[in-house]
Amino acid sequence: QPDRQGGATSLKMKLFVGLALLSGLATALVAVTRSLPRAPSRVVPGPAIEMISHRKGFKKLGKPADQRKALLRALTTECIRHGRITTTLVRAKEARRHVDRMIELGKRGDLHARRQAMAWIYDKQLVHAMFEQAPTRYGDREGGYTRVLRTMPRRGDNAKMGILELV
Repeated sequence: QPDRQGGATSLKMKLFVGLALLSGLATALVAVTRSLPRAPSRVVPGPAIEMISHRKGFKKLGKPADQRKALLRALTTECIRHGRITTTLVRAKEARRHVDRMIELGKRGDLHARRQAMAWIYDKQLVHAMFEQAPTRYGDREGGYTRVLRTMPRRGDNAKMGILELV
């Protein structure tokens, strides 16, 4: 029967009926796809994937250059003094390079190496002690003087923590 509003209502009704049919089809498709067997999903256990930073010289550690240098010098000094320090994992991995370098200088033992070590390590007596002990302790080892162990995350901010220790 013809509508009284000039056909606008019948057009709205046709659209409504069409959408109802489409939603019915969509519901039927969802029901069919849920009943199909699924392939088992493969979840690989372990830590999240981290990107490898190729061609990056060093980590900036979120600090300006002067603060970063002071931090790495302090971590290097305390690691050589105590033999083991606990810090964040990224800082431990960065400080490892400098600790290994200082031990290499201690193994070399010449005057230039001693002056280079004194320019980096804060404690003069620590440099002398390192130069006395490094050749005997690490004489047969060609690198790999430190190890970084992962520990539990830090309580306050859940930062990854690690232990940097001399081997």
